[in-house]
Amino acid sequence: MTVLAPPAPPPVRSPEPAVERPAAALVGAALCVLAALLLGFAANLTVVGHLQHARDQRTAYDDLRAELAMGTAPVGQTTFDGKPLEAGAPMALLRIPALGLKQVVFEGTTSGVLRSGPGHRRDTPFPGQAGTSQIMGRAWGYGGPFNDVARLPVGAVIKVTTGQATAEYRVTGVRRDGDPLPVVLGAGKGRLTLITATGGAYTPSGVVRIDADLVSETQPSPPRPRRAGWIDAAEKPLGTDNGAWLSVYLWSQALLAAALLTVWTLRRWGRWQTWITAVPVLTALGVAASGAATCLLPNLL
Repeated sequence: MTVLAPPAPPPVRSPEPAVERPAAALVGAALCVLAALLLGFAANLTVVGHLQHARDQRTAYDDLRAELAMGTAPVGQTTFDGKPLEAGAPMALLRIPALGLKQVVFEGTTSGVLRSGPGHRRDTPFPGQAGTSQIMGRAWGYGGPFNDVARLPVGAVIKVTTGQATAEYRVTGVRRDGDPLPVVLGAGKGRLTLITATGGAYTPSGVVRIDADLVSETQPSPPRPRRAGWIDAAEKPLGTDNGAWLSVYLWSQALLAAALLTVWTLRRWGRWQTWITAVPVLTALGVAASGAATCLLPNLL
């Protein structure tokens, strides 16, 4: 009897090498960049932005308290040793008891400065001095410290502590675009105007101003080397900081490079290994890039 041999197994074919698709890699990188930016924007205008604002406030409060104790807190456009007061320097403590608000005020009103807290418009007098002092603050993003100031009733007390003294103001009214201007101040009188955005959340459509007259003693006004109107558009209400484009470009380039590297490692290393490593890096770069881009948005947002 003839025994038939089993059929030979088919030859094993080696797997074909993966075909490189540059277009698919670019699309994947673009999707990574878009996701990181969207996540970063949402984080900067909400959770991360609020945490940054709270951290900056704590640090600035300690610095300002030390300067007040040593008598070196600023009282004008120059420091105690004659140097120009830098934008972003803590210069006053604002308190509004009716709102439970307590905020360190910084010098300058660009979008970048207002991420840390309210800012003093640099071409106006310091609070407590003769003339109209203006303080701007965000309505929603980065802690939204001025979200409720438009609800202040007439007669509400506002206190501002500077290197000279604690100035006390009483609210006289709330103004929106088109409303009549307050009465002209008399000689030696002082006024404080709080400014923030109005409209829907994160969609400013105008500006609201809260006027308050000085009821405490007027403090001396030091010489002001720079007069009213010298600030640029970035420091005016709803201004945007075009100087932030360089930071946006550099962070965006870093984010794009990280996204391309992620796509490359995904094809050669493995899915889970890549995402475990790449997600924290992409998230951090997305938050940084979108944080720089928020300076291009209106400063009162």
